[in-house]
Amino acid sequence: MKSVALALAVLLPTLPACASTSAPEPSAPEPVAKAPQRKDDSWKTFGYALTLAQVMTRIAAHSDNPEQGFDDVLAGRNTEANRAVAGLLEDATSGMPPEHRSRVTSIGQDIALLARKEVAKPNVASPDRALQARKDLTAMGLKYHDPNEFLEAVKRDDALAVELFIEGRGVNVGAKDKDGRSALEIARARGNEPMAQLLARNLRAAR
Repeated sequence: MKSVALALAVLLPTLPACASTSAPEPSAPEPVAKAPQRKDDSWKTFGYALTLAQVMTRIAAHSDNPEQGFDDVLAGRNTEANRAVAGLLEDATSGMPPEHRSRVTSIGQDIALLARKEVAKPNVASPDRALQARKDLTAMGLKYHDPNEFLEAVKRDDALAVELFIEGRGVNVGAKDKDGRSALEIARARGNEPMAQLLARNLRAAR
């Protein structure tokens, strides 16, 4: 679902342009001469789409926290993506009446909001994935049901082990150490924001 919502948010601006290429023009007794469309214009639009796709791909492939990166794009906090989206919308809606342009913009904002909600949702582990996570933890010499080992993984910034503990569903994500600190508090104290966000999302899901 996340990938579908993101794809919709990315592709929506191109839909009006695609639709305009197939819609027949009304006949007129005296056709008005139009300036020929420059080939450069279509390549410019394609360039905007490529830029946006490149931004999303770069986040997925290289970011330490891709979910935050996607949220930045969808929330309008990524300058490069903002320029690409603005260019796509301008090219796709340039011939539309103002009321239609405003509706397209509104739909795009709603889809971006939907995509942000999907990105923020915690991953729901299936029974098969939970079982595999437990096997992986055992292979690492860790007990999937031991909250102390879970908290120790947080303290040493072991992102892989923490993700496996969460996916294995054998520990309480809100467990606290002997000093009364939760995993989330430990991660934030260590300045590990990606891990803190992961823990916060799964704490909300467990409530």
